[in-house]
Amino acid sequence: MELTIEKLIYGGDGLARLPADERGRGKAVFLPFVLENERVEVVLSEEKPGFARARAVNFPQTSEYRIQPGCPYFAACGGCHYQHSTYEHQLEIKASILKENLRRIAKLELPSDLTVHASPPWNYRNRTRMRVRTEPEFALGYFKHGSHQFLAVEECPISSPLINRAIKALLEAGQANNFSPRLREIQLFADAEDEHLLVEAYCLRDVKRDAAEQLAAALEAATPDTLGVTVFPEPTTGAASTPDPEALARTGAGELTYKTGGAIYRASAGSFFQSNRHLTDELVRIISERRSGRTALDLYAGVGLFSVVLSREFERIIAVESSLQSHADLTYNVPASVKTVRSTVEQYLRNTPGSQADFIVLDPPRAGLGERVAKTLAGLNVPNLTYVSCDPATLARDLVPLLAAGYHVEQAHLVDLFPQTFHIESVFCLAR
Repeated sequence: MELTIEKLIYGGDGLARLPADERGRGKAVFLPFVLENERVEVVLSEEKPGFARARAVNFPQTSEYRIQPGCPYFAACGGCHYQHSTYEHQLEIKASILKENLRRIAKLELPSDLTVHASPPWNYRNRTRMRVRTEPEFALGYFKHGSHQFLAVEECPISSPLINRAIKALLEAGQANNFSPRLREIQLFADAEDEHLLVEAYCLRDVKRDAAEQLAAALEAATPDTLGVTVFPEPTTGAASTPDPEALARTGAGELTYKTGGAIYRASAGSFFQSNRHLTDELVRIISERRSGRTALDLYAGVGLFSVVLSREFERIIAVESSLQSHADLTYNVPASVKTVRSTVEQYLRNTPGSQADFIVLDPPRAGLGERVAKTLAGLNVPNLTYVSCDPATLARDLVPLLAAGYHVEQAHLVDLFPQTFHIESVFCLAR
């Protein structure tokens, strides 16, 4: 059947509708790798009571923004979603999706312009995590689109040049030698100059320590410009999962030095650091510009990306981070005027009721703040609050109690940390 794409939605799919029937408007159909206003011949792949999924088999009418993808694995690989669109239009898609989520969930029409901060669209990632297959032959790759099936790749055009050189070197070494069959994932983290790498390897949890040590040494020898390799047990899911697994083995350094325009940071294996090597300074500038006062809270502080710069303009910073490794880096990176607290944000706010601050910056994970944290923050009566979000739906949900408490949006930014993908990073500056 032929359908017309109405719009793109968060997650990368396009939305179309089946023909209307006696019950009213036609059922929603979701399909990937399309653009709005395209006419598409589709085959239904899944049909549920409330929606259907489909795949495109022909395009009677294509968008003026459709281009040839820049990666040979696009559409097979599940990592990217928008390579078939010009980069300028990708930004328009993301802005539209962000505004729609705010309108639908938070009932918020942005009172001011949404400022868009573009990134170089290729080779921007400084951190890339890949699946590993050791049999029948060594390969690196990602999951196929819409599945957990392995897709072998030989390059990743959104990753930095150094990371791509490391991928090539690892493939050559893995095909010539036998890495441990317990190896499941490799993460490559490049410094700001794209000159040195920190490698993390993730193995099955039953791997022996001597085997992990041998693997670390083999990976260090195989990977060019490597400062060190740390081997971790593969993360588990569910209640038994631990956010800070103990390293099984290490060779060389366990951290690298990341130099931004405004500061220098230690980032260790296992710590979180922003993954777009071009927009880190821009993100920090948005957070810190024209901010000063007595006390600021940096919640979900990571390794101190914001705290280090904010400490120059505030008398006191309280930086809260739950991860053991990130908190260790945070403590190392910040000056003495910053008090670091290892705690979840919910626990910290519960244990310090009525905390007085002039400014709060929030950079939560994809799940957002959650109801308890959002409501607690709404009741603190802090004059300025900045929310850094990587998910527009959880952002919009968390804004509801903040807006109800009297906050309004002073500035709204879309900072495109993830070109070619559906992921949306935004910064909302709130005041009351």
